[in-house]
Amino acid sequence: MSEISQTELEAAAFRRLMAHLRERTDVQNIDMMNLAGFCRNCLSRWYMEAANEAGLDMNKEVAREIVYGMPYDEWKEKYQKEASQGQLDAFKISHKHD
Repeated sequence: MSEISQTELEAAAFRRLMAHLRERTDVQNIDMMNLAGFCRNCLSRWYMEAANEAGLDMNKEVAREIVYGMPYDEWKEKYQKEASQGQLDAFKISHKHD
């Protein structure tokens, strides 16, 4: 497989992941962190870092809007729920090394 084909496939898979996460607003970031060790905010940070490494000026707010499909504050207001004590406890356990 050529490097260009691999990059195109990776980009397509990433776009599909972002579309999936935008549709699954019921999935909370804390649950993603507890189960997978990353969340939408991690994706947006990685996106911003990649842009900055490529010489593009991108800040956290712009990157989050790309990942969330809307301004982050708007997404939080519409979809983010208060974390339960169980979620917070699981986060502490799963992120002891952080």
